[in-house]
Amino acid sequence: MSIPEGFEPHFRKSGFTNPWEPLYSRRLEDRLQMGLVADDAHCNSRGFVHGGLITALADNAMGLSCAVHLEDIGGLVTVNLVTDFVSSGQKGAWLLFNPEVVKVGRSLCFAQCLVTADEKPIARTSATFNVIAAKDKRRAA
Repeated sequence: MSIPEGFEPHFRKSGFTNPWEPLYSRRLEDRLQMGLVADDAHCNSRGFVHGGLITALADNAMGLSCAVHLEDIGGLVTVNLVTDFVSSGQKGAWLLFNPEVVKVGRSLCFAQCLVTADEKPIARTSATFNVIAAKDKRRAA
């Protein structure tokens, strides 16, 4: 499968997401989309994309999208996260995490994300993030 236009290897690496590589991202004016081709490391024993992976990467995409709208922040901390699963993704599908920032405030940011597998909706998520001021960076660790 070819990776859709505009996606590049995801710039933000972590020990948590390393087993799921390769991950891809695409920065748009108002959001950061993420994507991957579902493989064995992303699926449960039945061959469906695991809900934990969907939730974790949607959280990541929403948080990074909130950061697009904020200047000089120390970080974001998830304070609420909800995922509704509406269908399943299969091995080999292109998963797209397409977030939308709903509202940005001084201390909270609200976002939602539609997750698709080969353009078919499989999950919707919403999250609230606590915005950590730059001077309080130590709190975000």
